[in-house]
Amino acid sequence: MIHRSLNVPHLVACLLVGATAVLLCFGALVTTYDAAMAVPDWPATYGHNMFLFPFAEWFWGPWDLFLEHGHRLLGALVGLITLALAAVVWLQSPKEASLKSTVRGLVVAAVLLVVLQGLLGGARVLLDDKTVAKVHACTGPLFFAVAVAIAALTGRNGTSAATGPSIESRVSLGLLGAAYVQLVAGAQLRHLDVATVAPATFRWLVAIHVFGAVAVMALAFAAAVCCRGQASPGARRWSLAIAGLVCCQVALGIGAWFVSWGIPSGWLPAAWMPSEPLAARSAGGAAVITGHVVLGMLILGVAVALAIATGLFAGRGTRVALQPRPPRDGRPERAYA
Repeated sequence: MIHRSLNVPHLVACLLVGATAVLLCFGALVTTYDAAMAVPDWPATYGHNMFLFPFAEWFWGPWDLFLEHGHRLLGALVGLITLALAAVVWLQSPKEASLKSTVRGLVVAAVLLVVLQGLLGGARVLLDDKTVAKVHACTGPLFFAVAVAIAALTGRNGTSAATGPSIESRVSLGLLGAAYVQLVAGAQLRHLDVATVAPATFRWLVAIHVFGAVAVMALAFAAAVCCRGQASPGARRWSLAIAGLVCCQVALGIGAWFVSWGIPSGWLPAAWMPSEPLAARSAGGAAVITGHVVLGMLILGVAVALAIATGLFAGRGTRVALQPRPPRDGRPERAYA
């Protein structure tokens, strides 16, 4: 049996995906509890070096401080893991030329995005500007998608057997785009200044988010149907997973609406009026709303994996599935792992 060396880039990429997922959970809680200004300075924390802030004051301190400072620490950890990933990818890249350039390009994008995300987080605090917070909420999922793509492509089975565009890859790519746009639309609603937003603006944002949910659901089921009989087993599993996740997400979305804005007094669009979402800050309400955001991130990550499994990066130079050689003397060739 041929010895297989440790796939360090894939392991580091998976670590990055896990750390980013935890970071996004903290970020969602920061927004849910409106804790972004719990620490008024940056990059320091109440005058302390961020990494030297007393542990007891943070861990046993106010909930808002725990969330915001924890979010900063996790952001720094994700940045360090991203730099480590860039180093190991340059030292141990895939052998396929096109895949090597793709992975390295994604790693460069990840480094740039994590730096941008850190600067946006600091600007959010220093400027106390919700517009910056909206941009910050849009680049976070983008970084997560890039991290998932790197993890998928650096895996032993990360490349697709597809050799060109197919109906499955086109539908999956459309689903990926729709999932990201839906997260962007949700971020605009989560960072609304209800004291100043016009009712017409609120209604348009809600309408875009609702129609986006319909589009994501339609594309998710279309992907499941397209992958059912023709795509690889991995693609079929991812497509079924994302169809189930989207159904759960719709239920959570309805719950998030009721928790945030209450039961509408009428139907679209006259009943869509913004109000202060006080119920969202209860434990149950926070769990529903934060779960809705986190599940949206998970759907985006699964959509990335599905798009890659259906041949998103397939093309010239990409590894294709190996076919068995014809038998010699009527005896089949023996395969070795």
